[in-house]
Amino acid sequence: MIVDSHHHFWRVARGDYHWMPESGTLRHDYLPDALRPLLRRAGVDRTVLVQAAQTEAETDFLLDLAERTDFVAGVVGWLDFEDDRFAEKLDALRRRPKFVGIRPMLQDIADNAYILRPTVMANLRHVEALDLPFDILTFPRHLPYLLEALEQLPRLRGVVDHLSKPPIASGKLDGWAADIQAVAAHGNISCKLSGMVTEADMSGWAPRDLEPFVRHVLTSFGEDRVMFGSDWPVCLQAASYAEVINALRSIAEPLLDAEGLAKLFGRNAIGFYKLKA
Repeated sequence: MIVDSHHHFWRVARGDYHWMPESGTLRHDYLPDALRPLLRRAGVDRTVLVQAAQTEAETDFLLDLAERTDFVAGVVGWLDFEDDRFAEKLDALRRRPKFVGIRPMLQDIADNAYILRPTVMANLRHVEALDLPFDILTFPRHLPYLLEALEQLPRLRGVVDHLSKPPIASGKLDGWAADIQAVAAHGNISCKLSGMVTEADMSGWAPRDLEPFVRHVLTSFGEDRVMFGSDWPVCLQAASYAEVINALRSIAEPLLDAEGLAKLFGRNAIGFYKLKA
């Protein structure tokens, strides 16, 4: 089974997408009927739908969509990690059939050290105790603070989204490479090979531009802790769905055997999120 571990849906008129531009590729509705034929052509069987707005309403919207969409195997939702009712609200989400994980949008919070705030850490300890998957949306500048948090949360089961968005367009691995390797030293943390084409030169990228970053993640995390993610429809700013998955296949096939490829393109996501068939 091939699993896309990271994509989004949204309806523009909902109005809570704080990052959405006034025009362009992203300012359109992207819903299940648009993705279904792309998955079929790419041979993708199931997906993980990830939040894209910092509201509880959007998480409810995604869970409702997932219940009506056969190919969505799980939803990663959002809650405010400084909400006094965080634990109560999380328990309610966990009762929803396809809820599989939680993600604060750390990259969009002005405080780079937000993850270390006492209330946030207390609620992360609750997530850790529940063994609930935690999606980590960061830029490289956040990684030192993430590392400090992980030292205090040795059993937190997390996954770094989009390789933590390294500067692929510049080709510079310095700084990011050492920090992501340090994150990988925490055995409960995985990494999504996703979101790369929009960190590359969007006017003209090639798989060779992504290859050094993919190779470093595979070396650091190993084949058991990596997952394919399309980041559709965000990827459409730079590439089609087919171009994204084919680029990763072309890079990964010389680096992994058949077993490793099966893990990267499905088995690891199924295990990490505890997805049901």
